[in-house]
Amino acid sequence: MGLSKTAAFTAQQNQLAEWAKALAHPARVAILQHLLQMESCVCGSIVNELDLAQATISQHLKVLKQVGLVQGTVEGSAVCYCIHPENWNTARDALNALFNPSPAQNPSKVCC
Repeated sequence: MGLSKTAAFTAQQNQLAEWAKALAHPARVAILQHLLQMESCVCGSIVNELDLAQATISQHLKVLKQVGLVQGTVEGSAVCYCIHPENWNTARDALNALFNPSPAQNPSKVCC
């Protein structure tokens, strides 16, 4: 989305769109699921768990890190990744609010 178009929306709407865009690839969903299952930082085992090249996983991790859903720390020559707990909870709550609106916002009629 161009810079001029994002200005027409709230910061919350833009942030939600960024998270949704990052979640829109099945490899990123699989990476997030793996990190959530591990419940700790993962150094290198993501490649062993997914049938993807290291470079591909690195690109997907970069996107997830850019939107703040994961964080990485350097340990020696390896980068260890884990879920960013605060941002994850914020994203989860925002997505829940979108899909489970308050009763006043909940559509009562189905169109078409």
